[in-house]
Formats: sequence, structure tokens, C-alpha cells
Amino acid sequence: MAETTGSGTATGDAAPQPRKSSWKYIGPGIVVAATGVGAGDLVATLIAGSNFGYTLLWAAVIGCVVKISLAEAAGRWHLATGRTLFDGWASIGRWTTWFFVVYVVIWGYVYGAAAMSSSGLPLQALFPDVMELKWWAMLTGVVGLVFVWFNKYAVFEKVMTVLVGIMFVVTVYLAIRVTPHLGDAFAGLLPVLPDEKDSILNTLGLIGGVGGTITLAAYGYWVNAKGWTNAGWMKVMRLDNRVAYITTGIFVVSMLFVGAELLHSANVAIASGDQGLVQLSGILEKEYGDATAKLFLIGFFATSFTSLIGVWHGVSLMFADFVERYRKQRSGADDKSLSGEEVASGAREKSVPFRAYLLWMTFPPMILLFQGQPFRLIIIYGVLGAAFMPFLSLTLVWLLNSSRTPREWRNGWLSNGMLAIAGLVFLVLCVKQITDQDWGSFF
Repeated sequence: MAETTGSGTATGDAAPQPRKSSWKYIGPGIVVAATGVGAGDLVATLIAGSNFGYTLLWAAVIGCVVKISLAEAAGRWHLATGRTLFDGWASIGRWTTWFFVVYVVIWGYVYGAAAMSSSGLPLQALFPDVMELKWWAMLTGVVGLVFVWFNKYAVFEKVMTVLVGIMFVVTVYLAIRVTPHLGDAFAGLLPVLPDEKDSILNTLGLIGGVGGTITLAAYGYWVNAKGWTNAGWMKVMRLDNRVAYITTGIFVVSMLFVGAELLHSANVAIASGDQGLVQLSGILEKEYGDATAKLFLIGFFATSFTSLIGVWHGVSLMFADFVERYRKQRSGADDKSLSGEEVASGAREKSVPFRAYLLWMTFPPMILLFQGQPFRLIIIYGVLGAAFMPFLSLTLVWLLNSSRTPREWRNGWLSNGMLAIAGLVFLVLCVKQITDQDWGSFF
């Protein structure tokens, strides 16, 4: 991970010299890939493989292409304008600020409990007689808090890279171990819908689900934190982004192979949610022995913990940016165009708002580990989470087709087309999520 800093220039300075695209710069893409693919995403892919075999392999691939477009657009905004994504959102109207504030407070509270529980599950399975799940969950939350609190982006990136390496080795090993039928897999690249009820919604869910969270918006912040602050880094960012979602694609395809071969062929069902991965470890132990099952649980932990510390870091950066912009607005400061360089300086990672949000995601959610998740809060959380991706797609189209973006870096027909597809997919999934809620009980 050589060269973690770059020379940023403010908007209006001479055009920066393009950096040559090189593998040695890769970093933020690894972080976004690791953070975006959580245990729940792997379970969703496993279930798709167990229900439909290889039929929806094409949908998983399209999902990765859609995420490439969204993350590239977020990164392009940061580099082309020198401004952060929240700064762009705020320029659209106050409604974006209110949406973000409500979203980040409620989402962070519930996600904190979910992420800690997900990280604790494989540890409890590996060491069943040590302590209960809730204590493992709390331990992973505190470890994540301490790690992010005391380390800047460069160390954070290196640790994420090691954990991604573990994820990669485990998922690819399992995909090879189950001996996939490559002929059937290649046939699965043809766009065919399963002949079952709700097949369109299941397909859209697979396209939109894997790696599709607020971490896509955080990608631009990690690009800045790496030290990439101007358009001279555009080629590097695009290579980095492609690496991110090729890596994600390998994770997804590998787990779909496992679902298709290990579960579909034997007509074995697993539970949705993180508990499904614990069930899978039991199936792997029966089929391939204790060593394979333990290796899988280690990969399960790496998958969950990267999502935890990735969100702890990335969303805290976004929250710190929101607070800093609000503070500047209240003080009457006009120049907010250097916010990308402020992120690159590392000052935001030591700021009070950054650390306050870290604490918010760690300690209050522990209450949910003891009391269960309150019904009304979960409904609001589900609706806000479903609404974020259409919000991100819409606002990126808005920002990157306007005078806010320098002309040469505005959207072309391909970017607009991919963002429109993403927006449509996520809008359908959002409507489905809202209609599926038990609103009668809510009131």
C-alpha cells in the first residue's frame, strides 16, 4: 500500500497532472469491498444458490456492475470537485440534511447491535464454552471501537486488507471444495428468471443486496482519506473501484457455488440472517470435516468484523463531515470547497464528532443485545435502510449532471444509464420493503 498521500489542489487551481493507474495505489476499493459484504449478504447469496442453483448467477454479476457505477460516481464527485458527498447533498436542499441526520442516528443505533451480534456469532461457535453470544458481541464492538479510535486510515486499510485476504482464501477454497459444475455455472450467466412466485423480486433483491449499503457513499471519503483529493487521481480511483467489485464478485460467486452445490443439490435449507452461516458450518463439518468447518468460521468472523470496523470508520467520517459543515455554516464560513483535503489530513479521524459517533454505534446498541430489538424502531430502520440507496442514486445523478461538477467529469450516457438502473432497482426494493412492514401493529 505504498503512497498513501497525494497532492490536492483546490477548485480553481491549475489542473492536476493525472496519476498513472497503478496497482501499488490500491486501497480504498479493498476497504469498501470488505465493508460492503457482510454476513447477511453471504447468507442471501447462499439462499439464492440453494433455492435456484446457478440460475441467478447473472443477477449477482449485474449487481456488482451496478455497485461499480455507484461507487465510481461517488468517488468521481469527491475528486472532480474537491468537495465531499455530504457537501454536495447539502447544496441540493435542506431535505437531504434532514434525511441524512434521521437516517444516520437510527440506522447507526440498530446496525451497531446487528454488527456486534454478527461478529460475535462465529467466535461463540469457535469457542462455545467461553461465554454467551451477547458478551462476545460486546467484546467485538469494544475492540472495533478501540481500533478505529486510535488508528488513522493507513493502519485501518492494512488491517482490512489482511482480513479481506482471509475472506478471499476461505470463500474461494469452499467454492473449489464443493466441486462446482462449470457448465451449469456458465449457463447461469444467461439472464433467465426462475419459474417461481416472486422470482422478479428475488432477482432484484440479489442484484441490489450484496455490498449495497451506505458504504458505497463512504467510498469517496476513503478515497480522500487515502490522500487522493483531485482529478489527477481519477484513473487510479477507477482502477481501485473495479478491483473492489471484482473482489466482491468473487465472494458472491463463490458463495453462490456453495449454495448451489452443497445446499441445492441436497435440498437442504438454512435460516436467513447470520444464524444461517452457523448452520452452514455444521453442514460443512459433516461433509468435509472439522478443519473445513473451523476455517469457514474464521472466514465468517473476518467477513463480519470487516463490516463492523468499516462502518465504524466510514460512517463516522461522514458524520464528522456533516457536523463540520454545519459548524461552518453557523459561523458564516463560505469556503467549503477544501473539505476533501480536510478528510485527507486525518484531522477528522481525531475529531470530537467522529469519536462521538463511534461511541453512539458501540455502547447504546448494547442495550438491544440484552432486551431484543424494539418493534417500531426495527420498522423505521428497515424503511430508512431501504430508502438510502434510491436516495444515493438520485442525488448522484443530480449532482453529476449539474454545474456543480466540472464539465469534463459530468456523467455520460453510460453513467447515467447505470445510475438510472440502480435507482430503479433500489426504488422497487424500497417500495417492497415499505409494503412488507406490519404498519397495522406499528400504530
